[in-house]
Amino acid sequence: METKKMITREDLIGIVKLQKEELKQFGYGVEREKAKELKLNLQFALILSGVRRSGKSTLMRQLMKKVKGPYYFNFEDPRVINFEVSDFQKLDEVFRKLYDKQEYYFFDEIQNVPKWELFVRRLVDSKKNVIITGSNASLLSKELGTRLTGRHLTYEIFPFSYKEFLYFTKEKQGIDSFNRYLFDGGFPEYLRVHFPNLLQDLLKDIIARDIVTRHKVRNVATLNAMAIYLITNIGKEFSYNALKKLFKLGSINSIISFVSYFEDSYLLFTVPRFDYSMKKRIVFPKKIYCIDNGLASKNSTSFSQDKGRMLENLVFITLRRNKRDEIYYFKENRECDFVVRNGHEIAKAIQVCYDFNDDNKDREIEGLQEAMTRFKLKEGLILTYNQEDEFKIGHYAIKVKPVWKWLLSKD
Repeated sequence: METKKMITREDLIGIVKLQKEELKQFGYGVEREKAKELKLNLQFALILSGVRRSGKSTLMRQLMKKVKGPYYFNFEDPRVINFEVSDFQKLDEVFRKLYDKQEYYFFDEIQNVPKWELFVRRLVDSKKNVIITGSNASLLSKELGTRLTGRHLTYEIFPFSYKEFLYFTKEKQGIDSFNRYLFDGGFPEYLRVHFPNLLQDLLKDIIARDIVTRHKVRNVATLNAMAIYLITNIGKEFSYNALKKLFKLGSINSIISFVSYFEDSYLLFTVPRFDYSMKKRIVFPKKIYCIDNGLASKNSTSFSQDKGRMLENLVFITLRRNKRDEIYYFKENRECDFVVRNGHEIAKAIQVCYDFNDDNKDREIEGLQEAMTRFKLKEGLILTYNQEDEFKIGHYAIKVKPVWKWLLSKD
């Protein structure tokens, strides 16, 4: 049996110095919209959570720039693969030995260390400011809930919004730049180099590092096949039973676990069909969406050819950026793509239609109108690729708006 190599204080001194030097090689990138919301001197644990390569580390560097000489450590460094919770004390001693006393601690991908929350809680109790990044929603929420209840603030970091995309690419707002954003998505590295294999490798990396390794998944082939299948079927309904039959798995619990792993890693999101009954929401088929259009289109040929579903996925991700809202699809006699619940009430009904024309006009309006009637909404919204209109049907006001204009109003 192989014995783990213990990390010594001397090891940590060398690694901390090297990581600080390596930081200087990276730029500060585009200032993220989320940075405007963040306040650093709250003596809380500030959690930056989101999909791998979405810019969490860049945002962390932008925040580090605002304070003088903060402590920093990256737990994704292969040189600290054996780091354990008992090593945090040594790390803190190394920080204080090498640098002036600081109130700010920045930790990148800290969830790689089991029981990390014990040390962070100690820092917070000592009135320190701790900023953390992590790529797994359930692990962070589970650990924060047990050890840091009431002592943390969580912010989700997504790939670039359309406004951030414009700033990064130096393009002008409008249908041409939006068309590129619709197909390329918002991962910063891909937008810089435009190598399709970068997003293909990213998908593999998310599955391997954030799912297989973390959850000790054995049936890797099925997991990979299911990820591609769901990405290919963005915007469509699915059920756990149907997936169980399709992938010939003996237990439905395995399917439920796999889907939850995709969600925890921020790769995919499920949207339930609306009903006031929780039991019915659980039983009804769900719809699936992906974190980024570029990632989805570079890993599924059929999805990239369906502009309507690409538009719908982009609308969902924009809605999902506001974690306070609950997102559902509505389906009774007709269907409405999204109804958004804020608090106890459904506040919005949204239909997404690439081309609003005579062939689909009645269907889109009837689905939207049925949702508006059900939830007593006076206004409804139809989002399109590049059409704009406004009209009334009875006492219902319906706006038709290009997604790119809606995105700029949302960002």
